[in-house]
Amino acid sequence: MTSPLAARTTPLHDIHRQLGATLTDFAGWSMPLKYTSEVAEHHAVRRAAGMFDLSHMGELELSGLEAGAALDYALVSMPSRMQVGQGRYSMLVSANGGILDDLIVYRLTQEKFMVVANAANVRTVYEELVARASGYTSEVRDASAEWGLIAVQGPSSALIVAEATRDDVSGLPYYSVAGARVGKHDVLLARTGYTGEDGFEVYCAADAAVEIWSEFAVLGSPHGLVPAGLACRDSLRLEAGMPLYGQELTSHLTPFDVGVGKVVVHDKPGGSVGAAALLEARDVDRARRLIGLASVGRRAPRAGHAVLRPGTGERIGTVTSGVPSPTLGHAVAMAIVDADDVEPGTKLEIDVRGRTEQVEVVKLPFYRRDR
Repeated sequence: MTSPLAARTTPLHDIHRQLGATLTDFAGWSMPLKYTSEVAEHHAVRRAAGMFDLSHMGELELSGLEAGAALDYALVSMPSRMQVGQGRYSMLVSANGGILDDLIVYRLTQEKFMVVANAANVRTVYEELVARASGYTSEVRDASAEWGLIAVQGPSSALIVAEATRDDVSGLPYYSVAGARVGKHDVLLARTGYTGEDGFEVYCAADAAVEIWSEFAVLGSPHGLVPAGLACRDSLRLEAGMPLYGQELTSHLTPFDVGVGKVVVHDKPGGSVGAAALLEARDVDRARRLIGLASVGRRAPRAGHAVLRPGTGERIGTVTSGVPSPTLGHAVAMAIVDADDVEPGTKLEIDVRGRTEQVEVVKLPFYRRDR
């Protein structure tokens, strides 16, 4: 499937076409869905390494004497407590506690932060940050067009990145960022793992992205590095039990509804948007929850399918994501349910286009790498 002509393209678009990628429209961007087989790309990331183009993501910069305080007020976490070089997973919520986006915040200097937003939500996050930072001595700038972003994920990623940067990256902590150099280009190197594997993100100038991609491709090939698309990115993150905005995370749910309430900091000295609603959400006895499901049948539950009680057919929830798991050899899914008696081991059913499939509630994540 090719993207509409109106779709935006990343600095690596021509490379994707040269590699024969199947392109798709994702959040208004023409992005590679897969290059060969999504299953082969999935296995490459689990066993060696995969390289992803993430240049569609948004990079928003906040700078100034009160940039940290502005972010404390704007987000659910407290970025002002971060040390230079640290990164943190956080969220932007509405006044009623609903999730507007999940984000990563990096502290680049004492007075400068970078907020990395999901591609579909960049405009929303930018406008909210501008509005929420208006009472602080700080400046918000959308720098997304200036950045290219390449991720190398998998057990061989540290070795590949070390060769590309000519530096020992083994000591770079998880969720941190540091300056580095790839070829003749200065970059920001972050370490995270949204695939469930060790991984690195290389933030570079947009016009350097092609050279950096090519450098990684050459150096990584002997170590099993392959280009990887959105299809395997989704199956990898789902196996790792990581929620995705627009599926598990929506404006109708709070962080506590989806099991990530630990990112919320309460009772901030300067307050924050949604603080009262989040405090109430923390303390309420809730039945709504995000659960993992393993299928014993051949057909994978998909987003939107109903979760049913066996015997009665009572609908208790909705599947948010589901895929056949290449790693585990059976289908897995996540679902939002309104029930407090669905602990691991509970048998449920999924309505798959009029036919019921048997599933079992399992503990998240479905897959955890050996560390």
